[in-house]
Amino acid sequence: MTISVFDCRMCGHCCQGRGGIVASAPEQERLAAFLGLDVAEFRERYTEPQGKKTVLRCGDDGYCVFFDRDKACTVHPAKPDVCRAWPFFRGNLADAVSWELAQDYCPGIVAESGHAEFVRIGLAYVQDTGLAKSGREDEAGALRVADLCGKTEES
Repeated sequence: MTISVFDCRMCGHCCQGRGGIVASAPEQERLAAFLGLDVAEFRERYTEPQGKKTVLRCGDDGYCVFFDRDKACTVHPAKPDVCRAWPFFRGNLADAVSWELAQDYCPGIVAESGHAEFVRIGLAYVQDTGLAKSGREDEAGALRVADLCGKTEES
């Protein structure tokens, strides 16, 4: 995906970090179907609880269990919504400092676009693609952006 404020480099940085990849019930169903498993088997093999949420497990290297250094995401067509939405997370959209810090982590964020443009395009992207979350307790909080709609840096 190429967006004027983000150009994914397939580096895998966003695939690293324990507990960060939330998979809600519908996302678990999508992943299980993609892998040819029933949901219970998928959950047992590939997830772990984190409070009221379910997250994808990581390997010993700290990367998502579905990340392969040579192939990148091995479940790309079915990947969780939080993966589909990166870097358009609530923190990066709501706060220019978080957006600046994310640039150190993610080489695909186009700093020259400016935060206001990042917000405009990011909010439109998560809304238009159905990635914005409603607030169910099993969903990724990073995608709860409804209260940010219409926000600009001047607001």
